[in-house]
Amino acid sequence: MGTLLAIESSTPRASLALLTDGEVRYEGGFESDRNHNSLLFAPLQAALAAAAPGGIDEVVVGTGPGSYSGTRVGIAAGQGVAMVHDCPAVGLSSLLAAGVESGIAIGDARRGSAWWARLGEGLPEPALVPDAELAAKLEGAPRVFAFESVARLGLPDSIEVRPLVPTAAALARAWLALPEETRQRLRAEPPQPAYLRPPHITEAKKGHPLLRER
Repeated sequence: MGTLLAIESSTPRASLALLTDGEVRYEGGFESDRNHNSLLFAPLQAALAAAAPGGIDEVVVGTGPGSYSGTRVGIAAGQGVAMVHDCPAVGLSSLLAAGVESGIAIGDARRGSAWWARLGEGLPEPALVPDAELAAKLEGAPRVFAFESVARLGLPDSIEVRPLVPTAAALARAWLALPEETRQRLRAEPPQPAYLRPPHITEAKKGHPLLRER
């Protein structure tokens, strides 16, 4: 199986793990709401030191849903390591990084909407739903999970929402457990954050320099 570096930075509790032949050789992390770009590199350096002298054979990075900036930092770092070590960098849903085998994961998608995804049925595919319709999606669900507080969504008290804590080590194990055909397909796709909706773009106003003829 070689040496695998895993990076999971889609939540404030970020982590890294280094596995060789499926065994964890290094695991570290940090907590931060906004400083993933500066705090990631100390544990990354420690992970790379644990890999020497054999180097890295593959990098897997959590793609969210979660912190857009944190996820982008993790992906950029993973791609940088992959370039140096001439190995693949692969993106994998952070919903697989919590070791939960079944249930429904939910989250606040802002702008009057939420997201939800079934766990334990292959690769999770988060879908958007209006806030007011989320409770109906959760009817009969034995377990409901969330990366962060979903108090704003106004769910009834009868729905217990449990914390979902993704880790790099769990992400690595989820990757290794996938069928080889699935892994080959994901290797061919560039890692990118889980986009729940198209980016919100504000058009430039009339007279903006970028709109002037050149």
